[in-house]
Amino acid sequence: MRNKVKEERVRCYLTQQELADAIQVSRQTIHSIESNRYVPSTILALKLARTLKIKVEDLFELEETD
Repeated sequence: MRNKVKEERVRCYLTQQELADAIQVSRQTIHSIESNRYVPSTILALKLARTLKIKVEDLFELEETD
């Protein structure tokens, strides 16, 4: 699964810590998501999308191998 979390976070002028605080997770969780080492739960994905003001479908995308 690919994601655009980092691109959208930067577009919103947020640091990893600010985004983490907004959705009540650790900065390391945001880093892991951005690095594609962690796939967030549905609830976390929805919180990310809401905070970044983007549709969850536009934030996360399945790859051919998924």
